[in-house]
Amino acid sequence: MVTSQGTASVNFPFPSVWGIHSSIAGRTIIWGTFSIHSIIDNRVVGTVNFRGRPIPINGFWNENTKQIAFDSPYATFSGNLTIIDDQQSKIRHFILQGRFLMKPPSLQAGESGSWIATTDIAQNQFPVSGNAYTGQLPPVGAFLTSNFLHQHQNFLGRTI
Repeated sequence: MVTSQGTASVNFPFPSVWGIHSSIAGRTIIWGTFSIHSIIDNRVVGTVNFRGRPIPINGFWNENTKQIAFDSPYATFSGNLTIIDDQQSKIRHFILQGRFLMKPPSLQAGESGSWIATTDIAQNQFPVSGNAYTGQLPPVGAFLTSNFLHQHQNFLGRTI
């Protein structure tokens, strides 16, 4: 099953909230949440929230290559989607990971690093035929961001 809005087909659920982690030179710089509100005609609209205030993001999704690129006022992000099914737990992991470049007015303008964002759902909530990878474990960052996301949701006392 593919989620569709406008003329775009998207191989992950949205609206959706993801845990996000970013690092520069292998050192964690920040944890937060990444929300995709809509994808219409390959245009991504959402927010990223690192310090308690949602910051708007706008970008593009390419379903053929499973690539995303988006800008916030402080950084430019690009990455790829991986989908991994855990057959034992019946969980489908959606993993976006890639690179980012800080830009003015950030104090770290010009520095680059890596990011990973994850969300997961029960496999039966969002079937994906032929696109889910089985038999492999997600990268460690997928578990860390997933834990952060679930702790954030539990702290707020609600499910996002």
